[in-house]
Amino acid sequence: MAYPAEVPALSDRYLGRPKMDVARCGADCQACIDVCPTDAIVRETRQEGTMGAGKVDERTSKALRIDLGRCLFCQECVKACPEGAIEFTGNHRLAARTRSDLVVEGEAKRLFAALDERMLRVFRRSLKLRQVSAGGCNACEADVNVLNTIGFDWGRFGIQCVASPRHADGLLVTGPVTENMRAALLKTYEAVASPKLVIAVGACAISGGPFSGLGAQNDGLGTLLPVDLYIPGCPPHPLTILEGLLGLLGRIEHDAPP
Repeated sequence: MAYPAEVPALSDRYLGRPKMDVARCGADCQACIDVCPTDAIVRETRQEGTMGAGKVDERTSKALRIDLGRCLFCQECVKACPEGAIEFTGNHRLAARTRSDLVVEGEAKRLFAALDERMLRVFRRSLKLRQVSAGGCNACEADVNVLNTIGFDWGRFGIQCVASPRHADGLLVTGPVTENMRAALLKTYEAVASPKLVIAVGACAISGGPFSGLGAQNDGLGTLLPVDLYIPGCPPHPLTILEGLLGLLGRIEHDAPP
């Protein structure tokens, strides 16, 4: 494919970046929040006021937010919303550099910065990754593997998965980091020479996904490792993964509205 010069047509069934019409959302409605299996949707109550003549005119606003790091893109919120205020668009651009940037409200613009100049000089032309499946179901792993095929061919951008962390520039992690994989993940990270990158792919690696809160896993990378790139989804589309990596490397313009 000619990506990124041309974006290929995605299936009508593809569920991309969610969009919320806050004007249509009922202020006291909890339908979408109640059905979300991972508590990805929250309503934040904020006090807004203006000062005048020594008085405060207080108004309460209830902002609906979706945490893409927790979202499974299951559409249960869309089905439950009586006002049709939530929809999943065909926008494949979901990656973010910080965890907080995965929490979206309405149609707020997403800001995404590439690596700094020093890191770009090291990684921009050649990025070798050791993929670690830290207890994943193999869905994210399969979509990462698709990037090696002739259609996507991430090798043309200098990106490649390698067999040993000694040969890697960083880790690409999938899965919720089960207790049985915790030590292996940390040892693999230690084996990568500095400077190094960590990329969290999928809801499980970011937040634990549907397994969040279970004692047998660590709710994803969390505080275990410093994360340089978050790629949400369950699983994320191969195009979403590729776009995030190219944005990280400064190979494409990544600041865009949702």
